Amino acid sequence: MTAYTLADLAALVASRAGTDPATSYTAKLLSEGPAKAAKKLGEEAVEAAIAAVQGDKTGLRNEAADVLYHLIVLLRAGGVELDAVMAELERRTAQSGIAEKAARRHA
Repeated sequence: MTAYTLADLAALVASRAGTDPATSYTAKLLSEGPAKAAKKLGEEAVEAAIAAVQGDKTGLRNEAADVLYHLIVLLRAGGVELDAVMAELERRTAQSGIAEKAARRHA
């Protein structure tokens, strides 16, 4: 198993955020605003879903990597820290998924 984490990816995205958009895909995406990052995330998510339905494990792995990368870029573009997302996931796992979803509907 690799030691590379989403926190590592978020740090890499942060380090490239202020670089030249002509030489960094990350900087280019961020310079185009959240709408561009959101569009790319959506495209990659659809491609991941298609690979899963087709039973294409290699394609799913590759597209899932794209989804995670583009999600981190979108979080950066939207001003949301990965730690805040992880804290929300931790809060949600304190109860069953069914109970957590029911509580969100009534909140």
